[in-house]
Amino acid sequence: MAVLRVGPLPEGAVEAASRFHADLLPQALALLPDPPHPGEALTLIFPSAPHDHRAWRLAVLEDLARAAAPVRVNGVVGDDEAAIAEALAFLEAAPGVTGQLLAVGPA
Repeated sequence: MAVLRVGPLPEGAVEAASRFHADLLPQALALLPDPPHPGEALTLIFPSAPHDHRAWRLAVLEDLARAAAPVRVNGVVGDDEAAIAEALAFLEAAPGVTGQLLAVGPA
């Protein structure tokens, strides 16, 4: 599984989405296998952010997952490294999960 750590990004959701698309989306696309193979995956790790960031992050993951199929594309949000590691292990073992954004760590 390829992993891309996203951040730091601006605090505002619009500014963060803009920066992601300009600076980090090309990196994410470069990590996708060409040609795509079933069983391969890309997971983006996002730092915790206010709730208004969820919509743009989920939209990015859903669009990437559709474009990259059969490669799975998911995201994990959190700052707790142990929780992130558990989420990555879950995603590695869940071949049907794609286009999802999982929040981990303390609520």
